[in-house]
Amino acid sequence: MCGIAGAWSPVPHDSADELHALGRRMGETIAHRGPDDAGTWIEPQAGLVLSHQRLSILDLSPEGHQPMVSTNGRWVIAFNGEIYNHRELRSELSALGHAFRGHSDTEVLLAAIAQWGVQAALERGNGMLALAAWDRQEQVLWLARDRVGKKPLYYGWASDGTFLFGSELSALRAYPGLRPQVNPDALALLLRLDYIPAPYSILQGIYKLPAGALLRLDAAAVGAADADHPVTYWWNARERQEAAIAQGFDGDEEAALHALDGLLRDAVALRMEADVPLGAFLSGGTDSSLVTAIMQAQSSRPVRSFSIGFDNVVHDESAHAAAVARHLCTDHTELHADGRAALDLVPLMARMFDEPFADSSQLPTALLCQLARQHVTVALSGDGGDELFFGYGRYARALNNNARLERLPRRWLARMAGDPGERARLGGLAALRAELASGDLQGIARGRVSRWRQPEKVVLGAKRVLTAYDDPTAMPRTGTAADALMALDFACYLPEDILTKVDRASMAVALEARAPLLDWRVVEFAWSLPMSMKQQGGTLKYLPKRLLARYLPESLVQRPKSGFGAPVGDWLRGPLRDWAEAQLDERRLREEGHLDPVRIRAIWQEFQAGQRKWHTHLWGVLMFQAWRETL
Repeated sequence: MCGIAGAWSPVPHDSADELHALGRRMGETIAHRGPDDAGTWIEPQAGLVLSHQRLSILDLSPEGHQPMVSTNGRWVIAFNGEIYNHRELRSELSALGHAFRGHSDTEVLLAAIAQWGVQAALERGNGMLALAAWDRQEQVLWLARDRVGKKPLYYGWASDGTFLFGSELSALRAYPGLRPQVNPDALALLLRLDYIPAPYSILQGIYKLPAGALLRLDAAAVGAADADHPVTYWWNARERQEAAIAQGFDGDEEAALHALDGLLRDAVALRMEADVPLGAFLSGGTDSSLVTAIMQAQSSRPVRSFSIGFDNVVHDESAHAAAVARHLCTDHTELHADGRAALDLVPLMARMFDEPFADSSQLPTALLCQLARQHVTVALSGDGGDELFFGYGRYARALNNNARLERLPRRWLARMAGDPGERARLGGLAALRAELASGDLQGIARGRVSRWRQPEKVVLGAKRVLTAYDDPTAMPRTGTAADALMALDFACYLPEDILTKVDRASMAVALEARAPLLDWRVVEFAWSLPMSMKQQGGTLKYLPKRLLARYLPESLVQRPKSGFGAPVGDWLRGPLRDWAEAQLDERRLREEGHLDPVRIRAIWQEFQAGQRKWHTHLWGVLMFQAWRETL
């Protein structure tokens, strides 16, 4: 796990020292992602510099140093991530005549690229990654991200035409020719979703490479400076889901249970390989409990497990996590936060997340990562289970409401449906009218994940841009309505919220987080299952819970799903009130020119007067305001 960055000028660079200095400067901004080693590689005649910050996980020796040059000298790679099946690939490549100096997965990936090319090497790999691969022979730069979007990668052009890329925006901002301007369309997305989905970023002219995507750039493309950039997909989630649904699962429930157990055991075992201490995040929910249980079943000593609890009972799962840990006999560590620790983190969120991010579970996630990093360097998580196995209650509610809408007379719908604007968030008749006005299942899904329903009315100069929740082409063309709901979250919410949150919080403290449920084989297996194996008799995540019952008693398996958030509403009326008031000062908002101060102040005053649900609207605004101070 590491951080990468680089720059490619459209003209040769006269000074090798200056190019080296640029690479070091870009790398230093993301040194928290890889504090163990730093490397810079340049090719002055091409105007190219690659930078790498290393968190040593496999092969702690200098043989794992990056950027790394292939044995034949043609390829140079800066790689962030892990290739879990590197042993299998190493054996195959050795049989083809490749020799290896060390035992890092980076060296295996580089040999695979030299042997088969970038796309074919990615398709053979099983892992999480963001990479930059430079083909010295063809003078072509390749950028790629893993299948589901575990590792981030930003890219764009500076005003002088230089192409920039990096694991975080801060690396790009280190380039002196970049003049960052806020993208109002992206700011509107932040207020709607709590995050900014790919391909957008908060800065004009800077993009995120989408999950499963590949970008090929030659000298002409770099010289075109922000021209149309042809992103292709080496793994397309919608197409793979459609294929899995069409193929289906050929077996009964017991066969599916056996298959899931085997896949997860292998996925977990692959992710337990490390030359550094290893542990697990354990919330006590189905997914983290299942991952921890399978880890413990394959470990000769107690697994290190970690959980966090709050003094606010609504947000505290620590007692259940402790009960699971006792049954599994893990070496469990729990942090019980009184709220002060999370409050102390609030001013640090903008720099930790590098780009505005407003899912309030960022706070307990950051605390959990800090706790785990005191003991381990790698932690396995249960991320992905909800989006694959029908784990959210909002899925069932959306399907029920969609069925009701289809049965209602059109004349009644026309009379009752309406646009209550932001008050749809407050529940009651306003929420019902908004649901009736949704029009279809995709509209219902969009409404249920939206904070601000009409953020373009509060962000000055913003226009609405499409996300998976708006774009009809994001919906799978096969399968059920339930499959469609999960597909939308897999395309947007999972990579852009859940995985972004874990990446930033873990890498801020140089902790590597691995997610066995997002092994591509588990993903495609889940897509092949009928809905009866995901929801049955009102039980969500039916098959994973049946599997978990092999490891835990039913009393620890069957329990209501809890959220993993923070009591933001209480804080904004209490200890964070003065901080929020300063961020939302009307004069400041007017001078900065990004947000409508009248609308923002009206919601802030309503919230302070007792309208509790406005805190979800306000948190996004506050996270943007705090981030803006970093510019």
